[in-house]
Amino acid sequence: MQWRRWLVRIFLGFLALMALVGTLSGGLWWYYHPDFTRTHAVVYGQRRGQDLILDVVQPAHPKGIGVILVVSGGWKSGTNAFKTWMVAPLLRRGYTVFPVCHLTPPAATVTEIAADIHRGVRFIRHHAKEYGIDPQRLGITGGSAGGHLSLVLATLGGPGPADAVDPVDRESSAVQAVAIFYPVTDLLDLHGSTTDSGGDLPPRGYEVQFGSVTNADVWHGIGRALSPIHHVTTNLPPILIYHGDADTLVPLNQSERFVARVQEVGRPIKLVVHPGGKHGWLTMLWDIRTFADWFDTYLAR
Repeated sequence: MQWRRWLVRIFLGFLALMALVGTLSGGLWWYYHPDFTRTHAVVYGQRRGQDLILDVVQPAHPKGIGVILVVSGGWKSGTNAFKTWMVAPLLRRGYTVFPVCHLTPPAATVTEIAADIHRGVRFIRHHAKEYGIDPQRLGITGGSAGGHLSLVLATLGGPGPADAVDPVDRESSAVQAVAIFYPVTDLLDLHGSTTDSGGDLPPRGYEVQFGSVTNADVWHGIGRALSPIHHVTTNLPPILIYHGDADTLVPLNQSERFVARVQEVGRPIKLVVHPGGKHGWLTMLWDIRTFADWFDTYLAR
C-alpha cells in the first residue's frame, strides 16, 4: 500500500509541475504578444530606384514616444528580419516602435546605408504628429550592425541642410537615447575579431559591404568616417550597451574602448557585460526590458 501512496504523490507532483510549466509558458506567450497596430512598408526614401521602407508599430496604450529599431545584421536588412515579439517589452511600456530597413549590399554600401538611416530618422521626426509621438524624444536600438548604425546616429546625427529641397531632409537625425547590443565602434581597429584584416582593408568577409575597397588610404577614410569612436562629442545622448565577453565577431573591447572615450567627455553611458555571451544569447529578449527601463529614464521624464 505504501508504494501506491508514493506513486500517487509522484503523479500529483508531476501534474503540479506540468501546471506550473503551462502557466509560465502561457504567461511568457502573453507577455511577448501584446496588442498593437502595425503599418507595413512605409516608404521613407529611395536608393538607386529602390524604395527604402519602415514599419510603424503602435502599442495599445501609446505614451507618445518613439523608438527606432535599426533592422540590420552584417549590414544586411529586410522586413522578414523583424518580428513584433522582439520589441514586446517596448510595446508594453507604450513606446511606438519604428523598424527601419535599408538596402542590402551590394545594392548599397555601408556609407550609403548610414545616410539612409539618417534619412529614416528625419522622416519619422517630420511625420511625428501623424504618428502621435514627440519629435524631441526619439530613442534608437539595434544589435551588431544595427548597434553600429545606432551609434553612427548617436555621434553624427544632427540637422539637415536648411536649403534642402525636400523638407524631410531639413529635419534633424539626432536621437535622444540609445540602447543596443554588441556594436562595432572602431572599424580601423578590430583586434581580437575573426574579421580583423589589420586595419588597412575592410573587415574580412564584409568587403562587399564597404564597396570592395582595396586601397589602404581610401579605406582609412571610409573606416574612420563610419567609426563612432572617432566622433564622440559632448552632445552625445545617453547610451546603454550590452555585450558578451565571449564574442569573437565583435569583441568586447569594441564597447569597452568606446565607453572609455565617452566617459572622457563626461556623457552618460553604461556597459553591461554578459558573462559567456557570444554574438547573441538566449536571454537577449528578456534584456530588452532593461532597454525599456533606460528609455523610461531618459525619454519618458
